[in-house]
Amino acid sequence: MNQVQTSIDQAVKTIESLRPLEENITRAAALVKSCLGDGGKLIACGNGGSAGDVSDFTTEFACRFVNDRRPFPAINLTADGSLLTATSNDYGFDEVFARQVRAFGKPGDVVIVASTSGRSRNIVRALEEANRLQLPSIALLGKEGGEAKGLATVEVMVPGQVTARIQEAHKFILHVICELVEPSLHD
Repeated sequence: MNQVQTSIDQAVKTIESLRPLEENITRAAALVKSCLGDGGKLIACGNGGSAGDVSDFTTEFACRFVNDRRPFPAINLTADGSLLTATSNDYGFDEVFARQVRAFGKPGDVVIVASTSGRSRNIVRALEEANRLQLPSIALLGKEGGEAKGLATVEVMVPGQVTARIQEAHKFILHVICELVEPSLHD
């Protein structure tokens, strides 16, 4: 079998493995819906490709997903290069997201993290800071969840060990959350 067919088979298998996660995906969507419906904001972060995925997710709410509607507040914590580099320089990269959660997080907000391994210290610190501030959180994880496992209000653990397939599943889950939430968003 060639690599293209192998990758397609792996992707299909990974997406199929999400079926048992329906309850947690629905719970995550309910947190997002409640947050935005009550005037809160989404605060999202990830590293590398996961940063790109949460960037797309926040854009879906601050701009639109499918329907024309008013924008809703959603912040991508990887968007400000000056803030990222200053925080990394002054406090270390482990604190790059936690300090932003502390700066921007208010009661009613939801923190969302994506990490294919759950081992990134800056992701763990973001969840710890959300917990300290008593902000609900959603963690999209894979590879047994690493140190981030058990820290979020709602955890969606994608089965598997292949980073690319886990990341593709995270993107899919984020879009499903958008599909579940957007119909309830009104002007």
